[in-house]
Amino acid sequence: MQLDSAIVKQFLSSELVDALVRFGLIAFVVVMCVKVFSPFMGLMLWGLILAVALYPFHQRLAKFLGGRQGRASTLMVVIGLVMIGLPTVIVGSSFAGQIHDVFGAFQEQTISVRPPDPAVAQWPLIGKKVYGTWSAAADNFPKFLENMQPQLEKILRSGLAVAANTAGGLFLFLGSLIIAGIMMAYGESGSLAMRRILCRLSSPGKGRELQSLSTATVRSVAVGVLGVAFIQALLLGIGFVLADIPGAGLLAIVVMVLGIAQLPATLVSLPVIAYIWWSGDGSTMSNIFYSVYLIAAGLVDNVLKPLLLGRGVDAPMPIILLGALGGMVSAGIIGLFVGAVLLAVGYQIFMDWVDEGDPEEPAEQQHAAGATPVTADSE
Repeated sequence: MQLDSAIVKQFLSSELVDALVRFGLIAFVVVMCVKVFSPFMGLMLWGLILAVALYPFHQRLAKFLGGRQGRASTLMVVIGLVMIGLPTVIVGSSFAGQIHDVFGAFQEQTISVRPPDPAVAQWPLIGKKVYGTWSAAADNFPKFLENMQPQLEKILRSGLAVAANTAGGLFLFLGSLIIAGIMMAYGESGSLAMRRILCRLSSPGKGRELQSLSTATVRSVAVGVLGVAFIQALLLGIGFVLADIPGAGLLAIVVMVLGIAQLPATLVSLPVIAYIWWSGDGSTMSNIFYSVYLIAAGLVDNVLKPLLLGRGVDAPMPIILLGALGGMVSAGIIGLFVGAVLLAVGYQIFMDWVDEGDPEEPAEQQHAAGATPVTADSE
């Protein structure tokens, strides 16, 4: 017995050491792979999200082009870069030119502010304060700037930070669009590889379900983000045109870019409302109408997102909405998609686990056991 015990201990010790060595090697390889891949994580995730969201349109275009997957991907990437990149360059160049002109006017002290209309003082809540500040700027603008220098510096820093983040996010989006084009060109083989991975991690049937759920969730969130951004830009663009705002088309494009980046459209609509009242070209009733319309259009995304998120997904809409909002708070705009997918997959796995442990027996098993089910007639 002592000999057998020694052999068992030696065997267990040898197996335990081998298992620990293998586990350590696997953990080392995984950590190093994550470290090497981490600089490209955001770019690849965005590329994957765009590829999944745009793949149905890519397949339609490929069918129109005679099944040429690569040509369809190239055409979609070029169209995306032209539609998003070119207007962004134009807006950025125009903005830089305006900043240069304003800076030159500041140096030469040639900036003048027209006096406010007396009706401004009648605005509810903020009318008197706005009228007083506006009047001080109109009477002596250099002194007004000198008094407001600390506040202006703070606003300038915040504006530069927002502009830098927006520009970085936009360049990331354009680079991800190119990655998405490559992924869509090999979409069929990539989808098969992902299905094999999910089936290996779970089971053949469950792996296919998880893949379909993840794909539907990404597309649903894309519609809830990109679709809402387009609708909001269209509504505000119509308002800009009707109110005769200069550069209405460019402002609408800026609204769409802000919507994709999950920034509020009020960053554009509120300055436009201020311009409508400041220019004084329209009547008070027309200014009130345009102000109410632009405010409503700037907040329409708060209504549309809950309606469009979660459509066509085998998970409740609140789950998708909570996952998208929680992910956005935790990881920014990319978390909007990742959070929704994770929460939807987690919900599906949890409900499958609950169904497997359901103690209720089917009606056939109750009949076989001689049990009489209670029905409305038996009562």
